Amino acid sequence: MTIRNILCTYNGSNTSVSSLKYAIRVTQYHEGWLTGIVRHGRPEIETRFGGQLPRDVIETLHQQDAERIKEVSDSFQGEVTSAGLQDRSEFVELEDVADVALSEFSRSFDLIVTGVPEKDMTATHLAAHPDVIALRSGRPVVIVPDGYVTEGIADHAIVAWDGKRSAARAVGDAMSVLEDKPRVTILCVGKSAPDGTDRLITNLKRHGINAELELRPKDHSIGKSIIGAAEDLGAKLIVMGAYEHSKFSHDLFGGVTTDVIDATKVPVFMSH
Repeated sequence: MTIRNILCTYNGSNTSVSSLKYAIRVTQYHEGWLTGIVRHGRPEIETRFGGQLPRDVIETLHQQDAERIKEVSDSFQGEVTSAGLQDRSEFVELEDVADVALSEFSRSFDLIVTGVPEKDMTATHLAAHPDVIALRSGRPVVIVPDGYVTEGIADHAIVAWDGKRSAARAVGDAMSVLEDKPRVTILCVGKSAPDGTDRLITNLKRHGINAELELRPKDHSIGKSIIGAAEDLGAKLIVMGAYEHSKFSHDLFGGVTTDVIDATKVPVFMSH
């Protein structure tokens, strides 16, 4: 996959500032084009109590959102202008419900860059949900943790490999990214690597990728094992599949996808 057309979800919050700076670096590195997008639904208070709120209160909420979105757009334009990308960028406002429209909009891009899920309940209607985008868009998503700062593109990536469909999809989507890395670690958690791991490494080496196997015992949850390995080995990018099980199951019981998104200290390249 050649990366030329990058989409970055941006709402001006602390959790999205790091993702925009990361998206700018990716765009510059690949000499691509960057589209910023803010999705918005109805404010939480309107969703819950809309039938009980006076019309002037609802209009005030909408006016506040319009002013905030204008500030977000201006902030985006300021960042891309400082980076010299003003002629290779655009900003889009998208009305959305439950990330459905955003997931559909994302399908025409090579890569989506987003921040971690919002914790501020007053801004959730302006926030994107990276797990939902990865699940519904069919495109790879890079999730950038809040406060992440780096001077350049990661030189060491970890591929979380369990031999399943989602992991294979992530490797395929990330191939051009991995080809740029001086070092790639294939991480398997458990007593032994899944069948076919040797063939995966051979395939990567045929692409000129210096891939090595790292086998880790399952001393903790798989998500914690992945994050711990990234920290121990100094990797600056995690590549993994998203939602091998249903999202409902993950929401109810937790899972590798949510564990890694919630706790990662480095960007996560995720596909479903």
